[in-house]
Amino acid sequence: MSQVAKKAGYQEPAEVQIHRIRITLTSRNVKSLEKVCSDLVLRAKDKQLKVKGPVRMPTKRLSITTRKTPNGEGSKTWDRFEMKIHKRLVDLYSPSEIVKQITSIAIEPGVEVEVTIADN
Repeated sequence: MSQVAKKAGYQEPAEVQIHRIRITLTSRNVKSLEKVCSDLVLRAKDKQLKVKGPVRMPTKRLSITTRKTPNGEGSKTWDRFEMKIHKRLVDLYSPSEIVKQITSIAIEPGVEVEVTIADN
């Protein structure tokens, strides 16, 4: 009695597996990084996906101190150069097919994107 007769051409909707997708964004320019992050989160929220982030990771400071004079003579003056690398993490919970649509945004030059898919 609990079984119901099904039509010949009827297919049950396949269950879509939800993945945790981690998108890592790195850049030397904060403005372009924040712009890409906000575009990514807006697109994900338009598709009614669960979004966590952007999580701001600690900034890496790469510094080099060198002497100004090439031969070592003269007054001892030094140059200090510094490069800061900023990093953001965004977690999405969605099927892997939808991520291709979300990440098809125009990414600013100088922003590196890394996508990692993990099972729950």
